[in-house]
Amino acid sequence: MNAQLRGIFDDAGARGWLHATSLDRPDEAIALDADHVVPMASVYKLPLVIAFAELVDRGELDPREPITLRPEDRTPGPTGLSIFSDPVTMSLRDLAASTMTLSDNAAADALLEIVGLDRVADFLRRQGLADTRIRRGTAGNLRELVRRTRADDADAALAVLADNDTTDPSGVYEAANASATTARDMTTLLRALWSGELLSPDQTAFVQRLMSLQIFTQRIASAFPHDAVRVYGKTGTFGALRHEVGVVELPGGPTVAVAVFTRAARADRRLPRVDAAIGQATRYAVDRLR
Repeated sequence: MNAQLRGIFDDAGARGWLHATSLDRPDEAIALDADHVVPMASVYKLPLVIAFAELVDRGELDPREPITLRPEDRTPGPTGLSIFSDPVTMSLRDLAASTMTLSDNAAADALLEIVGLDRVADFLRRQGLADTRIRRGTAGNLRELVRRTRADDADAALAVLADNDTTDPSGVYEAANASATTARDMTTLLRALWSGELLSPDQTAFVQRLMSLQIFTQRIASAFPHDAVRVYGKTGTFGALRHEVGVVELPGGPTVAVAVFTRAARADRRLPRVDAAIGQATRYAVDRLR
């Protein structure tokens, strides 16, 4: 089984880590190096938004509270508020929505500032996610990348990272230097969310709905091109890293939580073969769990 999974990633020119488990039969799982700690890239936005939803449940945050983000204070990124030219005012829950559905760096960093690293760490500890650490948001990651590449700015640093003729900057893909997790930790978090015991019914539905509205469909969802299959997900992309964690609901069952992390041999901005491999590996795991 592991040989077939490895073959999917090898054919795409990537290393892969995977954990998939049936939410209907929790003793059944498919794993490939599922306890290896890897940098999580934008996958960190999933536990961040769940931690935010828990604070709403506890009455510590008002989801309707407005916040204004100015262009000069926003984290760079390819989607959402990151690309806007003018000040934007929105509620905290809409900030969470942009964080999840668009993987909006500016929204995520603003939300992390409000929730706080300490409260996210406390949430992860209480969920028993011992191998998951959120050390900083995207702005912090870009500052660290600029330092490691000795570039003039974030754009120049990302260009260095994408140059396949340049040696990767030392430590840039090391889990100890970044927000990191394991595939098993992420399916554990998804199981807790789908159980309905982690959040109130309203906040559970809120997070699940955002996951179902994610705009990126080239990874897990690419393997299930049928309206009858529901896919909920959160991607992560940084340099050679391509990830997605999510839940696949098949008509008539099962419902499968899956986490797939990859590191490609190349760091091109587009790696469609690796994206497709994430979907193929997920489909393989889901079929084995049926």
